[in-house]
Amino acid sequence: MAELFLESILNLIGFVVGLVIGIISAIGYRNTGSPTLFRLTLAFLSISAGFIIMWIGQMVGTYTAPQEVRWVQTVGIGVQTIGYFFIAFSHTIKSFFPKSNYLRSIVILPLFLISFVSIENIIRSFSFILLIYGSIETIMSYFESRRRTALFVAAGLGALAFGEFLGWYYFVFPQSVLNVVSITVKIAGLLMLFVPVTKVPLKKIKFDENI
Repeated sequence: MAELFLESILNLIGFVVGLVIGIISAIGYRNTGSPTLFRLTLAFLSISAGFIIMWIGQMVGTYTAPQEVRWVQTVGIGVQTIGYFFIAFSHTIKSFFPKSNYLRSIVILPLFLISFVSIENIIRSFSFILLIYGSIETIMSYFESRRRTALFVAAGLGALAFGEFLGWYYFVFPQSVLNVVSITVKIAGLLMLFVPVTKVPLKKIKFDENI
């Protein structure tokens, strides 16, 4: 019972964190018109919505059989996966697969490690693929640009990927605290991504009319 309560609190925290970052991204998009910030707005709002959907599933599950609301959790994870795609696309993805054969093997490998019996496992595997690929690509871009914000993005994506991996592994040991750790790691990943987002302009850009 205590674990369920902690999970519900963490899901609410994740909802708030994702919502705040999404709002800041939306403000930045309104002031700059950047397509990247528009995609990030959709990404973080999707992740936030995923957290609240999973929270609703947990609350409903306290009054009904857990298996009856399992689909609600799956929908929440699916909504978050949409957000992960927009994040990875906004920061790193130039094509669906990297040019390096080595990185291709890393991206495809998780597909052979999952069980296709559960649709939730499939969704989590795609989330892991998107996030780990985005993290690797961002690290590679850091060595080219040496921008510190790239390190926060890479660490954030890596934390989200690790959180999804722990969430998948929770199916193997459902009585463990892995789900709590998974949500905590994902929130930490969002907070790391919050740092680059705070760099966006929060005021409208004014241009000198004499120029």
